[in-house]
Amino acid sequence: MVLKFKFHPPLHQTKQRNQEDRGRIPKNPIKFENSNDYQQSNAINLVYEPLPGFDDVSSAAEKQDLFIKKLNMCCVIFDFTDMTKNLTEKDVKRRTLLELVEYVNSANSKFPEIIMKEVMRMISLNLFRALSPSNKGVEDFETDEDEASMEPAWLHLHAVYELLLRFITSPETDVKLAKRYIDQLTVLKLLELFDSEDQREREYLKAILHRMYGKFTVHRPFIRRAVNNIFFQLIFEIENHNGIAEILEILGSIINGFALPLKEEHKLFLIKVLIPLHKPKSLPSYHRQLSHCIAQFVDKDCKLADSVIRGMLKYWPLTNSSKEVMFLVELEQVLDLTEIPEFQRCMIPLFQQIGSCISSPHFQVAERALFLWNNDRIENMIRQNIRVILPIVLPALERNKNHWNRTVQSLTLSVRKIIYDHDLELIRGCISKLHEAEMREKEITRKRDARWKCLEEIAENKITISFIQLFNDN
Repeated sequence: MVLKFKFHPPLHQTKQRNQEDRGRIPKNPIKFENSNDYQQSNAINLVYEPLPGFDDVSSAAEKQDLFIKKLNMCCVIFDFTDMTKNLTEKDVKRRTLLELVEYVNSANSKFPEIIMKEVMRMISLNLFRALSPSNKGVEDFETDEDEASMEPAWLHLHAVYELLLRFITSPETDVKLAKRYIDQLTVLKLLELFDSEDQREREYLKAILHRMYGKFTVHRPFIRRAVNNIFFQLIFEIENHNGIAEILEILGSIINGFALPLKEEHKLFLIKVLIPLHKPKSLPSYHRQLSHCIAQFVDKDCKLADSVIRGMLKYWPLTNSSKEVMFLVELEQVLDLTEIPEFQRCMIPLFQQIGSCISSPHFQVAERALFLWNNDRIENMIRQNIRVILPIVLPALERNKNHWNRTVQSLTLSVRKIIYDHDLELIRGCISKLHEAEMREKEITRKRDARWKCLEEIAENKITISFIQLFNDN
């Protein structure tokens, strides 16, 4: 049984009624958007019937012809905004899509070019669509994923995504032929779909793009450039993007495969793209994946640690405490991979920022900064450079004696004990200099207050004199 399209058009549309259904796909898919509209226009009455199964035909040529007809059948797009309409037809399409997935999965010979062409055309008609506008603001990125909206057409999209994944990963797909239909435009349209609010869709896109990057080596530079453009849009133009975390997960695998020594292109990607991704307000939604990518760069080339740390200091949050905690967590990961020469290049601005975090009134920020001394590798680097670092962090440690949070006070005492075990004479000298600096600061404050008081008295005297003169003149 074949797919039947019965047309009852007006007279001026009679030229369109000879559309063939044998292996051909209409230029514009028939879409069930509103059945009332079709009835009112009297344009199309569609009979949507299932085709026979692949087991009902014997020869390979017949199976191929049936496969194309089923693809043609699945080019009909249904409207899922009303779940009560076209239930039978929707179920027929769902079962047909599953049959197509099974056919591709069990293929034992190379797919001919006509199959590749029709598969990609059907997939394009079903997947490449305008996404509904997101209602989620930047402040909602820390909400539960379960609250994200779900794609109503997922019943069909799931099978189409599965078909595309199986088609790309199938050993029967000839890359040389397939790249004619899985081209750069296809890559761009897949990347656009990463902004979908449905996490299930983004997970499928992640798997598909990752397999595509591995199999279609000719597209690798283009994929990296297209991903860069998405990141630049997030950094400079838009407030949020739903699929950044998934894209960064793909990049994590790609970075892991970079050959050593790293190319200059890859280093520029780290400096110009990944590090500025700390800037957007939506950072909490993808920070874990971003920190993993950056840590992989430092692990491959420890000389990049200085640039990474200075880049993080450039984008360090000033008023967002939860974001500051994320930076401290990532900073610990980077420092754990940093060698002494790179550490020494950036330790002064680094510990100026850490000192500011230690004395932060937000207890989680102060705790996270003090936890750095619990890392043996970081503590060892601090000990080797204690004469430079101690004068920077000691004022913060002294101020924390009166911190309002008891846990912070306890951690401060532990850090002080670790430091005091290193060089007691150095500690005494630093404390003495700190007290002298405090005395100088108090003296400066006293003199400044005295000057202001003097100026106030002069101003009051002048006002009084001017009033007396005014009274005498009158």
